[in-house]
Amino acid sequence: MKPQQYLLLALVVLSSMQLTAFAQELLDKEPKIDKTLINDVSSTKANSIELDARSQKFQKLMSGAKLTGLFTVEGKPLKDQTEDTYEIRKVEKSKAEGDEWIITARVKYGKNDYEMPFPIQVKWAGDTPVLTLEKMAVPGMGVFSARVVLHGTKYAGTWQHDSVGGHMFGKIQLPESEVPKESK
Repeated sequence: MKPQQYLLLALVVLSSMQLTAFAQELLDKEPKIDKTLINDVSSTKANSIELDARSQKFQKLMSGAKLTGLFTVEGKPLKDQTEDTYEIRKVEKSKAEGDEWIITARVKYGKNDYEMPFPIQVKWAGDTPVLTLEKMAVPGMGVFSARVVLHGTKYAGTWQHDSVGGHMFGKIQLPESEVPKESK
């Protein structure tokens, strides 16, 4: 073999070793995923996130609760209020960083009745949770936004469904097992 061929062979071997090392390094690294794009709201895996005291209280209040009340529609007389019900099935802190929670609920208003998980941002005004839903597309229904304040056993807020919006308010009914004995 000529010296140039040895040099070429050495370069090919060295290059393939570097490519193999580079490929192995890529395989060993965790992929960088933009967690804000992941919306795995149907995950049933155990939630192992540690919650602070106010988050624990929120989760306990909402899990199994039933929100019943009324909503108004902008431009319609206040006497034309309609009943709505939100049966909260499960409340979990999302594994994504930030304020996202997954609230699985059965929602009934007007002729609509459906159950689904909602990715909700929970913001805090001191120790008061404010549920924030921002332009969530619900297949076959439209796009929804809402801001709802939970205070004690009451809720109040605003809602938007496509181009229609209004106010909502009502009571939070605790599951029978959570009602204090003295109030039964």
